[in-house]
Amino acid sequence: MIMSTKPAKDVPKRPARIELPPVPPLPQVSDKPEVASTQYSTHRTKLSTFRTQLSEHRTDLSEYRTDLSTFRTDLSTHRTEMSMRRTGMSFQRTRMSDDRTLMSVIRTSLSLIGFGFTIYQTFQKLHDAGTIANPNAPRNFGVILVLLGIVMLIVGMVHHVQFMLELKKTRQDMKRNGLVHADSRFPVSVTFMVSLGLLLLGFAAIANMVFSVAVFG
Repeated sequence: MIMSTKPAKDVPKRPARIELPPVPPLPQVSDKPEVASTQYSTHRTKLSTFRTQLSEHRTDLSEYRTDLSTFRTDLSTHRTEMSMRRTGMSFQRTRMSDDRTLMSVIRTSLSLIGFGFTIYQTFQKLHDAGTIANPNAPRNFGVILVLLGIVMLIVGMVHHVQFMLELKKTRQDMKRNGLVHADSRFPVSVTFMVSLGLLLLGFAAIANMVFSVAVFG
């Protein structure tokens, strides 16, 4: 959309205030009909000139009001355009905000999965070396931490997908109604792709811990 606005220098200029002459006074009418007729005709001419001056000033004021109305319309169009742009940008900011939320979930899940897998590996190595006889309790604790990280990550991903779909639907509805332009791209979140990779990593860790599947070599 092309914005049609006037800069400040194009603000309509108010017509100068005019000092109207006084209303022509009534003449002293002669008793002679011929002279009286001439005097009345002269007075009517002066009144007509006075009315013409008033009419011209009213015309100037009317043109000024018309220019002001056009200027206000242009400003309103500009404000509407800016509002649509700000609304479109707010969708992008909301999307990035939810990406940051998912990144927080990823960091927490990664900490739980990494910490749980480290506990499991540490006590498994101690058991293999014969240092401890029963590593079941630490192993179970590590498995629970990894499972907790996976569950937390799945919940965060589901919430992210639902929120993004709803946000995209709202954006499309507003675009159809002409409330936003929606010209910018709305790509798939890279953070979501990273969360998918971490989820696969969590499942691989569980497979290694519970079923002794050598996923990591």
